[in-house]
Amino acid sequence: MTDPHQRLQNALDALDVAFAPLSDLPFPVSGCTYCYAESDLEAVAGPVHLVPEDLIPYVAHEATNHWDDFPGLYRRLTPRIVRALTEGQLLHDMVASRFLAAGWRDWPAPERAALEEVWHAWWRSALHTHPDTTNIRDVLETLSVTTGTLTPWLTEWGATRTETSDRHLADALDTWLIEDDIADLQLGFYDEVYAAPELLRWLCSLERGRINAAQLREIERIVCG
Repeated sequence: MTDPHQRLQNALDALDVAFAPLSDLPFPVSGCTYCYAESDLEAVAGPVHLVPEDLIPYVAHEATNHWDDFPGLYRRLTPRIVRALTEGQLLHDMVASRFLAAGWRDWPAPERAALEEVWHAWWRSALHTHPDTTNIRDVLETLSVTTGTLTPWLTEWGATRTETSDRHLADALDTWLIEDDIADLQLGFYDEVYAAPELLRWLCSLERGRINAAQLREIERIVCG
């Protein structure tokens, strides 16, 4: 079996290949000249691999109305955005919401498949790394919002019965139970996914021992009232 971290690197490399036909095509960029200098717009319009590193977060996070062709620009820069995302350099919830706005599920099949492979590889890599550059809750939120469901990601988490996976679970529950309202948990920058039903069902389905006693009591209190 391929090492999870190597699988992620392979998936990111394949993403570059899938989007390569877009990278050198002429792509005039028009956008908010109040926020961006003409030189910035020219740089973003140039070859994808030459776009300055400091401009990637701006494109990744910027409001969609700042660009005349936001979906086209986001699609074109997807390999750069996704690499930065998996390295913990971007705001995960905002990027997830921007991918929805860019309509990634309607992109050509090779591009969509390459991006889906990155999602799966990133999740597996995160589950097998503790601590990681990206919080496991942030990875889960990104994947759940972009795909519209928690189920496949929670299913894999439940099937990954390792100490690392369970440490991630304990850390996540510390936040969900203490800082967040797990009974009304919503994910995404614009609260696109109502996560509570799927998440609570999954937590209650885990075998004994995966969740510590104090956290389990609190979950049962929330579920059972």
